[in-house]
Amino acid sequence: MSQKQMKEAFVSNLNGTSVLEVTQGLCFPAFCILCRGLLIIFSQHLCSFSHNWSTRFLMDFVVLIVPLVTTLTILSSFIFLENLVVIVCGAWLLYQIYQRRTCYAKVPVQKVFANFLKISLESEYNPAITGYRVINSVFTAIAILAVDFPLFPRRLAKTELYGTGAMDYGVGGFIFGAAMVCPEVRRKYVEGSKFNYLRKSLYSVWPLVFLGMGRLVIIKSIGYQEHLTEYGVHWNFFFTIIVVKIITCLLLTIFPLNKSWFVAVSITVLYQLALDFTPLKRIILYGTDGSGTRVGLLNANREGIISTLGYVTIHMAGVQTGLYVLKNRTHIRDWIKVTCCILLVAVSFFISLYVVQVNIEAVSRRMANLAFCVWVVASSLMLLSCLLLSDIILSFAKFLIKGALVPCSWKLVQLPATNKKHSEPLILEAEKKEPSLCLITALNRNQLFFFLLSNITTGLINLTVDTLHSGTSWTLVVLSIYMFTNCLVIYVLDLQGKTIKFW
Repeated sequence: MSQKQMKEAFVSNLNGTSVLEVTQGLCFPAFCILCRGLLIIFSQHLCSFSHNWSTRFLMDFVVLIVPLVTTLTILSSFIFLENLVVIVCGAWLLYQIYQRRTCYAKVPVQKVFANFLKISLESEYNPAITGYRVINSVFTAIAILAVDFPLFPRRLAKTELYGTGAMDYGVGGFIFGAAMVCPEVRRKYVEGSKFNYLRKSLYSVWPLVFLGMGRLVIIKSIGYQEHLTEYGVHWNFFFTIIVVKIITCLLLTIFPLNKSWFVAVSITVLYQLALDFTPLKRIILYGTDGSGTRVGLLNANREGIISTLGYVTIHMAGVQTGLYVLKNRTHIRDWIKVTCCILLVAVSFFISLYVVQVNIEAVSRRMANLAFCVWVVASSLMLLSCLLLSDIILSFAKFLIKGALVPCSWKLVQLPATNKKHSEPLILEAEKKEPSLCLITALNRNQLFFFLLSNITTGLINLTVDTLHSGTSWTLVVLSIYMFTNCLVIYVLDLQGKTIKFW
């Protein structure tokens, strides 16, 4: 076998892992974000915390990126223990902050909580959605390179037909996250006719056409390894996003935004019925002639073309979630209710997933079937609820320490004063002028460029390093340098106030 064939075989014919392990892995970075915020507050309180950009970058890299690298490699079998350790560390930090609180220092704990529930938050920014999108980007960046090394557990890689590998969640999670902040949810194209809205929406996909065609030409010209049953011969991730964007734009001109859930349920149920009672499933798996042919455009790209129906479902579910989460809310009480609601919906989706897998069909990323859509939405909502919970806890910690500044978190509009008779109605001036100095903000600002940069550096490393025969130490060194370089480039761009766009 050639090197290319060996690498393709290395990522093929895999069966995934349990839903529980993937869910635990998704929740882990949300708890890391919480610990990072609590650590910043604790450091500010104990000493004059350095605002030097290099110190902030190193701390963010060590607390946010390094744990994810180790979770996907050497510590992959200890994900429950990792979550437990991070939760214990977060609880200890919160306890220390509470003990050293500068607001309501001599007030009983019940009164402290009662006052906290009365505060208001800045409503224009939602750190949970930012955190969701950044976690998905970082996870994808690590996984696309790590999967080519033996240290990366095969159970976490993309499955061949049925199963729930950690990487199977990637594309679905990306589409769900993009849908939550799509122009329709943000009411970006509210003026003008529906035709004008369609024109603007369709025009916005041309960069993806350019990227998709560019990736296709480069991959074919250099003979780079491909997992054929992932999308097909010519299809790739960008083409899926393009088709999903076009279909959902058309759907949202016909159906009201608040009926997106109805559209999502209708499409996925009809699609599953077609898989079960028509030759559609056989075409996806074996081609139109039943022998696995790749002759013709449809046969060559049957997985990528047909599975877009499942991703349309995920997008519409993301639109409905974005409408709910991005509603204008200011009181912390309201956000606690939102968190509980999303958590309950996530749990109900996991129960539904069990029922679907037992009675209908197992999760299949290759087909993007009903079970896959339910799994992606359930996992996305679970991650979102963990991030919302983390943001609420972080807001409580900021509430306790007057003047605490944490980037990429809710700003308290009504901060408590040490004098109990009154409260400050405005955001602190220091918080208004706070420099970015935040890796999460930087990655969110140039998310597409980070994804492209990660793909380019992944390709270069694969062409220059024998990944299949790399040991543990060398793998960790390569992955750390790879992520450090990519994150540093994005961080420096943010410091300079630059957003890389060519459209």
